[in-house]
Amino acid sequence: MTAEQLISFARGAPSLDIVDVEGLKAAAVRAFDADPGGITAYGTSVGYPPLRKWIADKHGVSVNQVLVTNGSLQADAFLFDYLVGPGDAVVVERPTYDRTLLNLRNRGGEIHAVTLQPDGIDTDELRKLLESGVRPKLAHIIPNYQNPAGVTLSMAKREALLDLAAEYGFTIFEDDPYVDIRFRGEAQPSMLSLDETGVVVHASSFTKTVCPGVRVGYLVGPAPLIGDIAKRATNLYISPGMVAQAIVHQFCASGDIDRSIETVKAALGERATVLAAALREHIPGVRFTEPDGGYFLWIELPDDVLADDVFTAAAERGVAVVKGSDFLLEGGEHALRLAFSAVTVDQIEEGVRRLAAAVQTVRR
Repeated sequence: MTAEQLISFARGAPSLDIVDVEGLKAAAVRAFDADPGGITAYGTSVGYPPLRKWIADKHGVSVNQVLVTNGSLQADAFLFDYLVGPGDAVVVERPTYDRTLLNLRNRGGEIHAVTLQPDGIDTDELRKLLESGVRPKLAHIIPNYQNPAGVTLSMAKREALLDLAAEYGFTIFEDDPYVDIRFRGEAQPSMLSLDETGVVVHASSFTKTVCPGVRVGYLVGPAPLIGDIAKRATNLYISPGMVAQAIVHQFCASGDIDRSIETVKAALGERATVLAAALREHIPGVRFTEPDGGYFLWIELPDDVLADDVFTAAAERGVAVVKGSDFLLEGGEHALRLAFSAVTVDQIEEGVRRLAAAVQTVRR
């Protein structure tokens, strides 16, 4: 590997070697054979009906609780547009997904960032915020292998969040695109499955289990809310992409998705382990919580190292990273997000060596 080759820890996308291209090609043929009229015509704003039913069955809900969208980011945008107006309070994790912050800012939301701990959002801090008089419309939570921090919300905190939402009357937005990519640890039940009072709206995506290019995500929530958002979707685009959704349906219904998930989990589990070991070996003083799944590892650099400086020095050495400050309203000066999803094992060791050299160069 030459120094000129870029090694990117920046993008949260799977490398091509773990995408089931042949399975997707076969699913596309089956989709056109099975329903040529349905997938080449205008569809309905709630999504391709067979896929909608498959998702409903997966989550044990009625079909009218599901809206299939063009990617989960659009699902997020629909919900934010529906619930959040200028000046409305919203709770996010600190740190959180950068586009969540962008979208909520664009809505004019009053953002309250609550500390993220190794077992998820600090529910004691959240309770104090609520007791102070803040009344959020929603709390945006990424419960599994969080982007960017890689942490998983504990069972106790899932239950505490549900209790707080019921008590204080806010919606929990369970943004859960990484849930199936678990390569160690115990799976936790979704808050959607635990919800007895209708306070949870759940979103997920096929981006991480099939491929990003299909652009298929979805919302699951109370039927009246889904119905209202579906009306808005009709006015926006008549229907989402039926061809992509039909291909995903065939991929799922055939069981190909289960094989795809196992492939992704095995590859990313190995990459996460190699990355963690390389960081410990090559960057003394680095701190992180090793993830149980997902795409990301969040590192805290020593206090004499600024992420801005590392970002530049790493780029000069052919390594791309993302600064922690991108995922926070303030702070993150010593943090980086490293995505291990798009780097192969043989690239990781070299990438960390280059990153370590960048760190050493900029130490103050």
